This record gives sequence, C-alpha cells and structure tokens, in this order.
Amino acid sequence: MPDNSGTPRDLRATAHPLAPYGWDEHTAEAFAPYGRQGLVPARVVRVDRGRCDAVTADGTVRADTAPVASPDPVRAVCTGDWAALDPGTGGLPAVRALLPRRTAFVRSASSTRSEGQVLAANVDHAVIAVSLAVEPDLGRLERFLALAWESGAQPLVVLTKTDLAPDTAHAVADAEAAAPGVTVLPVSAVTGEGLDVLAAALGGGTAVLLGQSGAGKSTLVNALVGQEVLAVQETRARDGKGRHTTTARELFALPGGGVLIDTPGLRGVGLWDAGDGVGRTFPDIEELARACRFHDCAHAAEPGCAVLAAVDDGTLPERRLESYRKLLRENQYLAARTDARLRSELRRDWKQKQALGRHMMERKRGPRR
Repeated sequence: MPDNSGTPRDLRATAHPLAPYGWDEHTAEAFAPYGRQGLVPARVVRVDRGRCDAVTADGTVRADTAPVASPDPVRAVCTGDWAALDPGTGGLPAVRALLPRRTAFVRSASSTRSEGQVLAANVDHAVIAVSLAVEPDLGRLERFLALAWESGAQPLVVLTKTDLAPDTAHAVADAEAAAPGVTVLPVSAVTGEGLDVLAAALGGGTAVLLGQSGAGKSTLVNALVGQEVLAVQETRARDGKGRHTTTARELFALPGGGVLIDTPGLRGVGLWDAGDGVGRTFPDIEELARACRFHDCAHAAEPGCAVLAAVDDGTLPERRLESYRKLLRENQYLAARTDARLRSELRRDWKQKQALGRHMMERKRGPRR
C-alpha cells in the first residue's frame, strides 16, 4: 500500500539503510511514534554492562542503556533488540525505548532466583549447533529445541565438524528422530560441506547460533560471514569439550543477506516457561497420548497407556520418553518456583504498604501522651 509519497511501504522498508539488519514494514510502524519525537532507529549488535553497540543509518555507535534499565532480566536490553535512540548533542547517545519483541529466546538464569535471561531478540531462526567430533547428546538437543520452539523462532539443527564424524548418515538419522519436523543440516567449515545450503536458509532473516562450547560456532560464524570476525580455539583432546571463545552475544551481517547472532557456549540450558515448546519438541509422544485410556495419563504405569505400548513394541525409544518426562518435570517445577516468587514479592510489597500505613496513621495521631 502506498503512503502519501506514492511509494509502497514494503519498497520504502527495503530501501532503508537498516534493511540489511532486518528493518521491515512492521519495524517501521512500531518505530513511527518515536520518530516523531526526534529519536532514531537502531539495532543492538552487542551489550556490555550499562552500554551497548547499536547500528544506525549512519553507522555503529556506542550508547547508554541506563534510561531503559530494568530489574527484570527479561526486560533488559539484549542483542537483536530494536531501539529508539537519542543521538544526544555531543554526549553519549542513549537508548530511550525498546520496540516490542517479535520473538525472544529465553532460558532460566543461572541463579538461585526464578528469573529468565534473554539470549537473543527478534530472531527468525534458532540454529542449534551440535558437534559430530563427539557422540551427540540427543537429550540436550531436545532441550534446546524446546526453548527454540517456545521462543517463536523456527529451529534449525546444524551438525558441525562432519569431517571428523565416522558415520554422518547415522548421526543425521538420530538427530532427525530427536527433532521431528525440523531441518537437519550436516556441515563442515573445513571442507565447506553444507555451508551454501545453510547460508541460503538464513538469508534475509535474523538467526541466533546456539550450542555448547566446542560445537564449532565461532568457526561457523567466520565461514558464513566470510572473514575472521571471531577467534577460534581448539577443543580439549581428552574429552572433546570446547573452551569459551565467544564471551558476549554479538550480531553480524551476512554477505548473502540476513544477520547472525553468535552466543557464548552454553553449559547449562534451563527451561523457562516452555510448556508449549516441550509439546512441539515431542509431537510423536503428544500424538500417542491422545490414544491413552485416561485423558490425564502420566505414561508411568497406567493401564491402556498408548505411550508405554509404543515403548514396549519399539516404536518409541525409551530414551525419548525419559527425556520428555524430565523436561516436563523441570518446566512444572520452574513454574511452581516462579509462582512462589511472585507470591513472595506480592506479600513483601503488601507488608511494606501496611508498615507505611501504620507509620502515617501514627504521625496523624501525633505523639502519645
């Protein structure tokens, strides 16, 4: 649809200087109110404490994130966010607002509190890198898939280091069985196998690269970007585990279109409100459950359980059912902890208000005789 200038909106979005970084019609509409306030659009490419690097129509700038700081980690500025930036007058530019996120990859924060942590925002593809230099951990892959589905992004499994794999075909078959409905691509940054297919799949959108240390993420980023933008270290020979090369989440533009967000290696990946994601990761079990005798079947020892019958006849691997149970228990436990935390915070807030009310009443009555 053309605007007052006669230029179609989609063409205006494509011609925007930030189009290579994902600027589109929807982003333009969300930013419009801030543009009328004299702010400029920017996409966050890296976040440090209290600061971020953001790309604008005039290039990358360093900006202050204090104006939008939040005690809730889920609301904190994150790589991939679209921001309304105050360019300032000689001082440090400042982020004045964040545009609503289309998608967000959230995991449970590594802390004693029930909090989430956003790893990447506004992503179209969640690329899960799994190294074939060692035996793949299918349970961990399913955990990543649950979070990827929950984020709203489309998962994509990339099996790296195929040049070191004794049997790539078998590894692909195992990954496809653990990721129903998800594309599995075997690639090698050394031989170039599969890189053109992967680049084509990521072109034109925003992708986040996830996986353990040693999965070859940094090498893969360098191969896709076409230059050495990240340092690379060798994995440990004794156990095949990697060393942390990437220390911060960073966004890179791809030469064929689209952008890629690299993330540090994740040793622990806790679920965060991922009930729907777990269901989409195990559609085979969800489908079997519909044939169980009882609608609330726990698939443990109930008579007429179609899921257990599938395990008995070999249709469903027992490992997969155990993984499903584990992720469901973890998600339910986290939900209970989160509710308890919210109740505790409400109770604490209520007590503070009661104490303030008593204090004000005492002041109104005056000193006791």
